[in-house]
Amino acid sequence: MSEDWSEAAVDYVQAIYDTKLLLGHRYAQWSLSGPSLEDDIGGASAAQEEIGHVRQLARELEEQGRDADWLSGHRDPDEFANAACLDRIDGEWPTYMASIAPADRAAWYLIDAIDRDDLSGLITKMGEDEYFHLEYHDARLETLAAEDPETVQQTLETTLPQTLALIGPAAYDEDEDPLYQAGFTDRPIADIRESFVQHYRDLFAGTDVSLEGVDWDAPALEEWDETRRRVDTGSISDTDVEQLRGEANELFAMN
Repeated sequence: MSEDWSEAAVDYVQAIYDTKLLLGHRYAQWSLSGPSLEDDIGGASAAQEEIGHVRQLARELEEQGRDADWLSGHRDPDEFANAACLDRIDGEWPTYMASIAPADRAAWYLIDAIDRDDLSGLITKMGEDEYFHLEYHDARLETLAAEDPETVQQTLETTLPQTLALIGPAAYDEDEDPLYQAGFTDRPIADIRESFVQHYRDLFAGTDVSLEGVDWDAPALEEWDETRRRVDTGSISDTDVEQLRGEANELFAMN
């Protein structure tokens, strides 16, 4: 059994796990809804890879005392700690891409910051998969910035602050970030945020998408729920939870 993590470290990995669980779910839901066969194939492939990541993270969390059934979805919607931008995606392809892309990138940045020798192999493998996810997202967002800048901009004004809440507050610098102080991560949240923000500023520079309306200071520390890594009380739907549990599939298997 691996060395015990702090409660904060378990919650940190739990939020990554839940975000990846929902990413896999959303990718699968949209895998036949893309504007091209390439987009459908990309979504289906990403869904498979995210579920693989989820299974690996589940093993780590189970070793830290998290129940396997609870992890797989046998819990209430407000017990999930996924990025809030994945709670629901209301809109067409541009909305979907501007919701999925920030969450996937933020989850990777959080994983990449983990500094544990026993997880290095897992993190390296995830990074190989994520490279293609993130390159694909950026290419599609650049295209959509030219085709439908208004929708992309409007969506990012909501989803980027929600994703910053998943990463954590700017106040968590080298002196204040407990996981960095404990050596669980090799960089504080403030540095992860800076890389994330700069990436999107650079990506949309020179396009018709303005990010001036984005609240780059979110989340406010006093409003932030460190366990669920968000500032609101929202959650995924009961239907999402039922689908994640696979209860209907179990019923069909029994008949």
